[in-house]
Amino acid sequence: MDHTSTAAATTAAPKTRWYRQLYFWVLTAIVIGILVGWLAPATGIAMEPIGTTFVNAMKMLIGPIVFLTIVGGIASVADLKKVGMTGLKALTYFQVGTICALAFGLVAINVFRLGEGVNADPGAIKTSDSAAKLIDAGQHQEWWQFITNIIPTSVVQPFVVGDILQIIFIAVVFGIALNAMGKVGAPVLDGVQRLTGVMFKILGFIMKAAPLGAFGAMAFAVGKYGVSSLTSMGGLIALFYATSILFVVVVLGSVMAFLKLNIFSMIRHLKEEYMLILGTSTAEPALPGLMRKLENAGVKKETVGLVVPTGYSFNLDGAAIYLSLAALYIAQATNTHLSIGQQLGLLAVMLLTSKGAAGVAGGGFIALTATLATIGTIPAAGIMLIFGIDKFMSECRALVNFTGNAVATLFIAWWDRTLDADRVRRVFAGEAVDPLPVTAPGHLEATDGSGAHPHKEPALQEGATGVEPSLPARHPAYSETA
Repeated sequence: MDHTSTAAATTAAPKTRWYRQLYFWVLTAIVIGILVGWLAPATGIAMEPIGTTFVNAMKMLIGPIVFLTIVGGIASVADLKKVGMTGLKALTYFQVGTICALAFGLVAINVFRLGEGVNADPGAIKTSDSAAKLIDAGQHQEWWQFITNIIPTSVVQPFVVGDILQIIFIAVVFGIALNAMGKVGAPVLDGVQRLTGVMFKILGFIMKAAPLGAFGAMAFAVGKYGVSSLTSMGGLIALFYATSILFVVVVLGSVMAFLKLNIFSMIRHLKEEYMLILGTSTAEPALPGLMRKLENAGVKKETVGLVVPTGYSFNLDGAAIYLSLAALYIAQATNTHLSIGQQLGLLAVMLLTSKGAAGVAGGGFIALTATLATIGTIPAAGIMLIFGIDKFMSECRALVNFTGNAVATLFIAWWDRTLDADRVRRVFAGEAVDPLPVTAPGHLEATDGSGAHPHKEPALQEGATGVEPSLPARHPAYSETA
């Protein structure tokens, strides 16, 4: 064994037995939750506060972690043009990915045509109160609002309501300003980096309760919605899951193959996050873990901090597949004929409306209704045909969204020529790797007053006299394994 591999082996933490790993207990909790909700629905419904409390605790950290990560990444780079180019590359990739996902959904529902024969009368469809609110919100949702809503009315509001897109906007502006201040802003950057470490430490505490949260959320979902909807609409649910799996394996798998990486190795590496998403039906609680694991794999912090949170609003592959499937199913079920040109127009509208309700409760239905209202040919009341089974598709949407964002971040890192594919491959395979070097906190280069950096000082190395590393070795804060 050579010196490098010996050093890597000595820095690797010992393997934890399978029954002590977090993902095992989350999976066990999900199974128990399903059984409780199925066998004792009333008890399962009563477990709702457990699940919602855990999800709320996780959401409490997402805003600060996204803000601090983006600010720290942007403020510590020497060339802000690279940050801007990374953002443009990410948005370009997101649009291409969304088009592919929408096209997959359109092709699938046109091939299998599950809505034909339903013959639903739009005028006779009864709308529940909860669905009526979503329909009303969607009909008043304009395609351009996701652009104007990026700018918040106050600095505090995005953190209160959890609007990730607005938090990203504030963080980018703050990070650019801090970068332009040069050494004067070094103490602020020092504080940002230390606060980031504190937030991930809090995340580690909360993640200990992940099995309990997954149990409560799953018991409530099964107890509340039951399995009766599965029998009546099982075909559409099966088609959505099959289309989503095919998209992940074919499209996202091809992107990973292009990077000379294996998507199944990545999925195994992120198993804790997948179990968390499966238990809570939302991808948000898994965002911090994804960021930390991608950083540990060698993706630059500024790339992870910018691409991952932005992808949670702009790169929703699972939601795109769902939107195209649902819209065409409603059209078929209500005997609304759409030509190929109209379907392509529907796809174009969805490119915008799919991003208009990101992070909003009932966002999938709001985006779907906004699309139908914009097109004007498909009755919006038709969403009641799929309202009862939406819960059974939410987990799949979140899982595909999460996978798409992980692949997108790796691809953007490759596009920026900063991806260490060999390290990523080894980390995903579970091999021991050397810890990433940690630079001194608060290091900012001098500027000439205009934000330009005339020279670059060497970064202080970890362990240098008088220097305390800003963060521990970059690995998942809550992981039970190395």
